[in-house]
Amino acid sequence: MLLLQAIGHRVMTVCPRYDQYKDAWDTEVVAEVKVGDRIETVRFFHCYKRGVDRVFVDHPMFLEKVWGKTGSKIYGPQAGKDYTDNQLRFSLLCQAALEAPRVLNLNLSKYFKGHYGEDVVFIANDWHTALLPCYLKSMYKPRGIYKNAKVAFCIHNIAYQGRFAYADFSLLNLPNQFRASFDFIDGYDKPVKGRKINWMKAGILESDRIVTVSPYYAEELVSSIEKGVELDNIIRMAGITGIVNGMDVQEWNPLSDKYIDVKYDATNVMRAKPLLKEALQAHVGLPIRDVPVIGFIGRLEEQKGSDILAQAIPLFIGADVQIIVLGTGKKHMEKQLEELEIKYPNKARGVAKFNVPLAHMITAGADFMMVPSRFEPCGLIQLHAMRYGTVPIVASTGGLVDTVLEGYTGFHMGAFNVECETVDPADVAAIAKTVKRALATYGTPVLKEMIGNCMAQDLSWKGPAKNWERLLLSLEVAGSEPGVDGEEIAPQAKENVATP
Repeated sequence: MLLLQAIGHRVMTVCPRYDQYKDAWDTEVVAEVKVGDRIETVRFFHCYKRGVDRVFVDHPMFLEKVWGKTGSKIYGPQAGKDYTDNQLRFSLLCQAALEAPRVLNLNLSKYFKGHYGEDVVFIANDWHTALLPCYLKSMYKPRGIYKNAKVAFCIHNIAYQGRFAYADFSLLNLPNQFRASFDFIDGYDKPVKGRKINWMKAGILESDRIVTVSPYYAEELVSSIEKGVELDNIIRMAGITGIVNGMDVQEWNPLSDKYIDVKYDATNVMRAKPLLKEALQAHVGLPIRDVPVIGFIGRLEEQKGSDILAQAIPLFIGADVQIIVLGTGKKHMEKQLEELEIKYPNKARGVAKFNVPLAHMITAGADFMMVPSRFEPCGLIQLHAMRYGTVPIVASTGGLVDTVLEGYTGFHMGAFNVECETVDPADVAAIAKTVKRALATYGTPVLKEMIGNCMAQDLSWKGPAKNWERLLLSLEVAGSEPGVDGEEIAPQAKENVATP
């Protein structure tokens, strides 16, 4: 949403206050919301960052579960396990988000002052905010509040839908007429067997427009039960628009990246890359050699295909190549990763940590970036890689199809089996075959040309922002007008401005 503000729109983001965020100050504004059978009080914290009002919902249900104090994750105490109060937590978030535009008097922008008011468009993201359109219809519109407001529901990953026990519907404090929108039956035993409620299903049915993060992913979602994860019929009925993501070109900029020693652009990339590769090799303890280096950065889980990659590495590691894998996730996959350097001490490194500086070093210093996802709604890793002149090797799915062109800006491995319980040998073979095809271009004019093609692209949010603007304006909320063309009227300054 950064670029929406840059072309003249007033933009607020609302998220939980999971930590003591720098520059986010207490507005001293509170609101009361009903969560389950209790009335809870939330406080709003705020900062003004890069032209956007950043609002944080403060409540112990969020703040008591921060990483630094407990070692827990945002959604659960450990990967793959949820907090038992997640429905209450995100019910609270949705209600607080509905209050924020009405109760917060924000005046740090030079272009906009005061309350946002009621003529707004809410963008609800994934199952965690799927109650927002339901509360809007049940709690506000009947009272004449938000009469013109609309909701666009954005699906970032269909695999996570918010499926809970059917009896839990009573926790949500919604009228019975919404029950059908949540009603869902599947063949799984978690969290209970049989009939359930499905938050994402309700978000799709109760919102005004459905959006996802790439055109090809939108096609996939309605193509089959497997790709739509049992919501394909619902999405087909509601309709969906795919708008490919952009990337943050300030944080990810090889000319100014604080984590790399040699700054570069398309004019000197071929001189900079060897130096950055040497720095990367030295940092992770690999022999400093002029060989192709492959990087992988991502969560270690089935979606990202890290288990497929682990089985494929022995099939190509015999070539003159090095590979560096960075990521955290499921424990057995982290163990697979850490065993890499034991098996291949001069060719492989596995780093099972969250490490931002190393991610930047790999993106700049590697020659190829591996993205072997079983499914990938959009993906940012391949965008970061191309901006840094690192050629992606990708599975042919979702946004990877929309953003990487075979033989021009990267290499495609074909679509992988979306069955996550096992590793398909055909997918393993596809990785090995494509890696060998990519390695054959190392040191040739072909790879040099591909690097140039990657870096010549505009991967920013400018184009996607205009597409988002057209979609949101089509909702015809009162007072909506197009933004400005040409120069940004609210440039994306790096500074945060704290609420005084």
